[in-house]
Amino acid sequence: MELTIGTTSPPTPAHAGPVLGVERIAAMDVLRGVAVLGILLMNITGFAWPFAASFNPTVGGGTTGLNLWVWGVNTVLFEGKMRAIFSMLFGAGMLVLTSRLEQRGLAAESADVYYRRLLWLLAFGLLHAYFIWWGDILFFYAVLGLFLYPLRRLSARTLIVAGLALLLIGAGRGLWSAMDVRWAQQAGRAAEAAAASGQTLTDEQKRALTAWNEQRQRGGGPPAEELTRETAAYRGTYPDTLFWRVGFLSSEQPQWLYSYFVFDIGGVMLLGIGLLKLRFLDAGLPLRTYIAIAVVGYGVGIPIAAVAVSHDIRSGFDSTTMALGSVLHAVARLPVAFGHIAVVMVVWKAGVLRWLTQPLAAVGQTAFSCYIAQSLICTTLFYGYGFGLFARLERYQQMLVVLAVWLVLLVVSPLWLRRFRFGPLEWLWRSLTYLERQPMRLTQRDAALPTPAAVS
Repeated sequence: MELTIGTTSPPTPAHAGPVLGVERIAAMDVLRGVAVLGILLMNITGFAWPFAASFNPTVGGGTTGLNLWVWGVNTVLFEGKMRAIFSMLFGAGMLVLTSRLEQRGLAAESADVYYRRLLWLLAFGLLHAYFIWWGDILFFYAVLGLFLYPLRRLSARTLIVAGLALLLIGAGRGLWSAMDVRWAQQAGRAAEAAAASGQTLTDEQKRALTAWNEQRQRGGGPPAEELTRETAAYRGTYPDTLFWRVGFLSSEQPQWLYSYFVFDIGGVMLLGIGLLKLRFLDAGLPLRTYIAIAVVGYGVGIPIAAVAVSHDIRSGFDSTTMALGSVLHAVARLPVAFGHIAVVMVVWKAGVLRWLTQPLAAVGQTAFSCYIAQSLICTTLFYGYGFGLFARLERYQQMLVVLAVWLVLLVVSPLWLRRFRFGPLEWLWRSLTYLERQPMRLTQRDAALPTPAAVS
């Protein structure tokens, strides 16, 4: 059973334009809201501490007591999983957008609208990354999204196989990297033993020993002086943070794109299109199916992720040995993400927790604005030109900030949508995409329209 989008659409407009409230898929809005808020659980450390703290827990606020529990739970349940859900929804959004345009008789314009939308997103992503926060994801979505449009008519099966293939390639590269570290370790220790026994080392053994010493030095985390310089920059003035961020991104951003995200985000986007066609992302499957997916996803993914976390703790968080644990994290990522999606769909289909799903849907409908708002709030809290809390809050204390930001967005988003059609950045993005100023305020006619259905 594949999705036919827009089966209950209102009369079609004569020109291209944003979808109306009634056309939205509300279950996907709820899921998008969960993903946007969940991403902050992982991003918060990137706001609050030097970059290395995002992958090395010894850097960001300690690894004992509550701090260890926060890192462990986040790593098992949320690290990479929220980004995976958000990436699936981005890919699925391409299908929703282009399908709606085609159903309105605007197939010839769909490519123009889609690519204009992405190129503006690319610009927004660069502005966000360089002028607000280094951890931007929009740039990568825009670049990789450029390749999705020609694939929209492929079958769900083909899209899912292609997505899994990209993810397997990425996992294979990670495994090769981990094994390379292990081989360097074995060769280096053998050379050390040979030197200790008084043997004259060959050139190959000398190179192996040098490589292993470098690996061990990196395994202990970044040099203290580098962390000190980064901390000083982010506790400084806005120009201090800007210059540091520009230097950092100019080398790191291309590497992330070509070495990692092309497989990670690219593969998950393809999965998202395929899974929407199979009705997984829009609450189109039976309730019992979602329950079974949640049980299997959590039953498979959480134990694997827990083993990986245990491995990391036993290694003393040494990055040379955590590389092997990262392979297990990659394996666990999709099952846990599927479990999260299935739970959201169970809640939606059961019609429970409306006091929570309705604000989440509002956050999902204003996801772009909420995503940037998280960055503006957190950089103001942590950077020197704001409240200067950078590298001062431990991991468990950062969770209090997360809860506060969540509360703000869950309250403000529904209030905003009572008066306006779009979030502020959604309005700007759509106006630029459709080359005309979009009406912002809700009218009496808008209020008379039916609310979004689970599938529309």
